[in-house]
Amino acid sequence: MLSRLMSGSSRSLEREYSCTVRLLDDSEYTCTIQRDAKGQYLFDLLCHHLNLLEKDYFGIRFVDPDKQRHWLEFTKSVVKQLRSQPPFTMCFRVKFYPADPAALKEEITRYLVFLQIKRDLYHGRLLCKTSDAALLAAYILQAEIGDYDPGKHPEGYSSKFQFFPKHSEKLERKIAEIHKTELSGQTPATSELNFLRKAQTLETYGVDPHPCKDVSGNAAFLAFTPFGFVVLQGNKRVHFIKWNEVTKLKFEGKTFYLYEKKIILTYFAPTPEACKHLWKCGIENQAFYKLEKSSQVRTVSSSNLFFKGSRFRYSGRVAKEVMESSAKIKREPPEIHRAGMVPSRSCPSITHGPRLSSVPRTRRRAVHISIMEGLESLRDSAHSTPVRSSSHGDTFLPHVRSSRADSNERVAVIADEAYSPADSVLPTPVAEHSLELMLLSRQINGATCSIEEEKESEASTPTAAEVEALGGELRALCQGHGRPEEEQVNKFVLSVLRLLLVTMGLLFVLLLLLIILTESDLDIAFFRDIRQTPEFEQFHYQYFCPLRRWFACKIRSVVSLLIDT
Repeated sequence: MLSRLMSGSSRSLEREYSCTVRLLDDSEYTCTIQRDAKGQYLFDLLCHHLNLLEKDYFGIRFVDPDKQRHWLEFTKSVVKQLRSQPPFTMCFRVKFYPADPAALKEEITRYLVFLQIKRDLYHGRLLCKTSDAALLAAYILQAEIGDYDPGKHPEGYSSKFQFFPKHSEKLERKIAEIHKTELSGQTPATSELNFLRKAQTLETYGVDPHPCKDVSGNAAFLAFTPFGFVVLQGNKRVHFIKWNEVTKLKFEGKTFYLYEKKIILTYFAPTPEACKHLWKCGIENQAFYKLEKSSQVRTVSSSNLFFKGSRFRYSGRVAKEVMESSAKIKREPPEIHRAGMVPSRSCPSITHGPRLSSVPRTRRRAVHISIMEGLESLRDSAHSTPVRSSSHGDTFLPHVRSSRADSNERVAVIADEAYSPADSVLPTPVAEHSLELMLLSRQINGATCSIEEEKESEASTPTAAEVEALGGELRALCQGHGRPEEEQVNKFVLSVLRLLLVTMGLLFVLLLLLIILTESDLDIAFFRDIRQTPEFEQFHYQYFCPLRRWFACKIRSVVSLLIDT
């Protein structure tokens, strides 16, 4: 019987599982792993396949059966973390954005970060002015199709490629003009390097927005950067706290707390699982960017009490160690197989959002719609942007120079797409009808629109019936966050119940300890006085002695059974 059990467990451990990891260029890497394989084993296989040494900036992201995103933990079993039926599907993404991507040692690492930021630009996570958007798109064009060739690139060739969720014909012409006149002769590596240098200067570079609600029920997005913790509402950054000023991160249920030296910030996530994911991301980012060496990493608890809450420990190297290790790399630069750009109209795997070029010319002027508005979107990459240290009232858009020409420059519509957690496993998840939903959300939330914006969006605004239907859907989505006071009351009641249970448990343990010490041979006056009382003698002969004989009998029977077998 024992041999059958052992053979069954060994067969279970030897079972192989198929894993598919979608890479940054939308290709797929498939492998098989054992049941007990750790996340580090899968990650090392993937980095070996990519010939990647500067791998600490990257991670593997997956979505559980409850549609919650997670980063794969390298110290735990892959199969146990995914909790879904094989074959498993995951995504390879940038987890910690380098503070200076142009300073990365190897070209292969810069290329992968380039692919990630290009995805951010396409999905509307990287906000910028029209001029910056045109320059970034031109860099992408130069890196992927080379110099402008009149024989290969007819008039309007840039319109065949989708760089942003939507853009106008004027922006397309600007992209083509820069590509033709300013970037000729640049190699793919040079164009990618210039792209990284430009993207790094934008305030939304690398920000991973986590949708939440503040104590007033207003929508907010929390993010972690190399320099600290950021809270974004509407078009503004309402809080920025440097990592050395963050004293503690914790969560209880759906409530997330950030402790600063002078204030405590409280926010409410959509679900307890989303709140725990937010907390773990914060712990990892703080350790990666703040600490001097990985030996300083400590296990962190989500609660002040030892008997409740979650415990988590960051298991990787910190940023300073990664940079020092990268400086020691000495090898021939690996060959890079760049994936050529595919025109958006011929790519069936991508569902594109609506484009402004398909509407009348009077509506083609760009309208800025923030990533902070509308449905709470989730992204499929990670982290960090250089930002100024002021903590209140800074706009979320890049800093605009004071000249009249720049102040009058319109902002490109590149940030109005809505995402679902389930979509993060897809190569390029883009929601449809997001423009209407974003405009409607602005009306529902009471956000002000300029007269120009109202005129420009007038033709595309849904009818009254559609507005009412969509409004009902949006309100239903937001009702889960509408009553923070009731949640606080429920959490207080649960805390009181936990405290009572723990108190009773401690009293029971103390009572057992007192009985054991009293029945022992300790010759202490306090215990001698207790032994001489009639109550103790009655307890000793009626309860303790029979119970001790029963335990001794059971132990002897078990020992004899083991000896016989």
